[in-house]
Amino acid sequence: MAEAYPWQESLWQQMAGRGQHAHAYLLHGPVGIGKRALAERLMARLLCQRPQGLDACGQCKSCMLLAAGSHPDHYVLEPEEADKAIKVDQVRELVSFVVQTAQMGGRKVVLIEPAEAMNVNAANALLKSLEEPSGNTVLLLVSHQSSRLLPTVRSRCVQQACPLPSETMSLEWLAKALPDCTEEDRFELLTLAAGSPLAAVSLQAQGVREQRALVVDGVKKLLKQQQSPTQLAEGWKDIPLLLLFDWFSDWSLLILRYQLTEDETGLGLNDMRKVLQYLAQKSGQGKVLAIQDWVLLQRQKVMSKANLNRVLLLEALLVQWAGLPGQG
Repeated sequence: MAEAYPWQESLWQQMAGRGQHAHAYLLHGPVGIGKRALAERLMARLLCQRPQGLDACGQCKSCMLLAAGSHPDHYVLEPEEADKAIKVDQVRELVSFVVQTAQMGGRKVVLIEPAEAMNVNAANALLKSLEEPSGNTVLLLVSHQSSRLLPTVRSRCVQQACPLPSETMSLEWLAKALPDCTEEDRFELLTLAAGSPLAAVSLQAQGVREQRALVVDGVKKLLKQQQSPTQLAEGWKDIPLLLLFDWFSDWSLLILRYQLTEDETGLGLNDMRKVLQYLAQKSGQGKVLAIQDWVLLQRQKVMSKANLNRVLLLEALLVQWAGLPGQG
């Protein structure tokens, strides 16, 4: 059974309590809030032969087969490799499943995640099944970036927004999920995860606080001319590129915000506050805006899996940051 997260309770009651289900749902929202678990929980409920209230019973033949991963009437479509596209041939196989009769006499349920991983041809191949699925079929699409989906895909689904939980609820949950972390550590992780509690747990597992400390120390040494952009770029080889660009994008935005408001509380986590305040006071706003635009452009390339030279890209980033103070 998929985990039931406390922040999803009202959303779950709304979705599972429907007397009649749509043929396609699009569950969309930020990464790390449990959308996949919500979809799997709904899948189990839709396939269960003896539902207990709003939940699957967990004991019937259908639930046992689903738990074993051998239910004949469920289908999960994912990229064949992490961070790769869902290809048109994969969708064609799915369409063949959709047109079949349910082997256990009930519903067929399809889960696609992440839906935005479908390339254009794959998405177009799915349209007919989304509009008129054969038999009693329900398609559950999970998306972390629904804006990347074709409008024709979005329009054929009942769209269900999955919002971030409140900070209080997230921290309460993290206190149980990460009992060995201090309250301050959990707050820092949640902040680095942009408020997504499951992403915070994932960041802790990959050692993000240690990675962040290395980068912050490197930026300070860069500005003091104690380390070169090349040395830092090579020293950060084990840190995910997207994470680095997320941080530098956030930092340039915080510099701009401080230049406009002079509000020290808006400078983010304590580890970079003094650095950002210094850069805001010593840098021209035009230069900061230019760097922010450049960082956002490169971040988009990283997100689109462009074939980038990692070291050269980081060197270019750090050369700009090293020259930030004193320029207009």
